[in-house]
Amino acid sequence: MPLKIRLARAGTKKRPVYHIVIADSRSPRDGRFIERLGYFNPLLPKDKTERLKLDLEKVKAWLAKGALPTDRVLRFLDEAGIMKREKRNNPTRAIPRKERKARAEEAEKAAAAAKAAAAAKAAAAPAS
Repeated sequence: MPLKIRLARAGTKKRPVYHIVIADSRSPRDGRFIERLGYFNPLLPKDKTERLKLDLEKVKAWLAKGALPTDRVLRFLDEAGIMKREKRNNPTRAIPRKERKARAEEAEKAAAAAKAAAAAKAAAAPAS
């Protein structure tokens, strides 16, 4: 049974509050879970202590049993010093989609031209 430490949404419309739960990865996001480990309220300012509450002992116990945290929960665990989250780098994220597509097409054309030049060079080399 693959276990995940993940967020389950609660609260009303446009006023989300998330429960940090341990659940089977096949169960629905807001559905059945095994145990509640804490909560996260994104509407509160980052400097408030009530924004995130996490039972670290329970989290450590579930991690020892093989549960894997989702990306967002891994951020919380990194702040708490339990797990290390590797920094990500996606330099193309800020580039608009049309521009990214144009760059990919240019790179494709350049690769095709280089391949054709190499083939022409290879064909000319045995003739000499």
